[in-house]
Amino acid sequence: MESKTSKSRLIIILAHVLVWVVFGIGVFFYHPLFSDVEISREAWVRQTATLVLLAIAFYVNVLVLVPRLLLKHQLAYYVVMVIALVGAVVLLNRWAEDSVHSHSLLGWQLVRGQGFIRAPAAPRLRLDGRRPIDRGTILICCLVVGIGTSITVIQKWQKDSQRREELEKDKVSSELSLLKAQINPHFFFNTLNNIYALTQVDATEAGRATHQLSRMMRYLLYETRQGQTMLSREVAFVKDYIGLMQLRLTDATKVCFEAPVPLADMPMAPMLLLPFVENAFKHGVSATQPSYVHIAIVQRGTVLDVTIKNSLLMDNSVSLDTDSGIGLVNTRRRLDLLYPEKYRLDIRELGEGTEYFVNLILELT
Repeated sequence: MESKTSKSRLIIILAHVLVWVVFGIGVFFYHPLFSDVEISREAWVRQTATLVLLAIAFYVNVLVLVPRLLLKHQLAYYVVMVIALVGAVVLLNRWAEDSVHSHSLLGWQLVRGQGFIRAPAAPRLRLDGRRPIDRGTILICCLVVGIGTSITVIQKWQKDSQRREELEKDKVSSELSLLKAQINPHFFFNTLNNIYALTQVDATEAGRATHQLSRMMRYLLYETRQGQTMLSREVAFVKDYIGLMQLRLTDATKVCFEAPVPLADMPMAPMLLLPFVENAFKHGVSATQPSYVHIAIVQRGTVLDVTIKNSLLMDNSVSLDTDSGIGLVNTRRRLDLLYPEKYRLDIRELGEGTEYFVNLILELT
């Protein structure tokens, strides 16, 4: 981790050096390097000094002024300090010019047929009555400072955006853990009630049901820790649950389960299908009245199509807006968090309230 950080810092430093080299060549040293104009040593020194001053202004603005003033919402102080910074660069640049007794490279221009000749002096701003200051120096300095401010503000925005995304991911992870914790006790509550009822009828079958439940608990405890399971295991889990529920059903209830054949295994979030299946058995079966539960899982490439139909008995109605449907409410929330814009869930009553219909189309990639 430390080596990666050091390598990243080295890359950033090299990138800065490369940018300043390109900027210096493009703005200050293009004519001396790529033309026949002879430039004195003093002019080279002055151009180098100007480039160094601009670099200092850039990093003072980026590392000090923007973080401590602009990003702290002290705009007035920031503007004052930027004006002072530009003024300091102009004064130091004039001092460098006086020290080397040379003219700026910008005093040369190309005239067709005559080559490079000294250009007439451009209009200049005066800091006092004795020496003029190149307007270009101020403009270039303002440009460099402005670029530095823009880059720093954009980087700050990107870091804040990345931090918000990380916080959102942490929130999603915590919320998913809470949702799963709510679903699992709901499932075990119903299942244990079923096994308890079965012990009153057939102790041997109750033992088999207990063993089957322990296998399902093993799935929940050990195969869903990473927040991912395989489609084949989820389908097998649903099949075990259906088998467990059938132990207490009478001939009045018809159960049909269709699994994808062949099944192309792929990862998915665990415990997504159980609430729909559990809801069908809880509100769609009766020991005395004719009832049915039809469950079909179809796989088309990476798309999972789950259809569940069950009879809707008047005394077992369910609503997504009440506590009786807490498993379905939480599952919808989990789908929103885990598969945004990758699923379609259709839940409604059919046949004038005699059938409950659930259709989930889920893109697993």
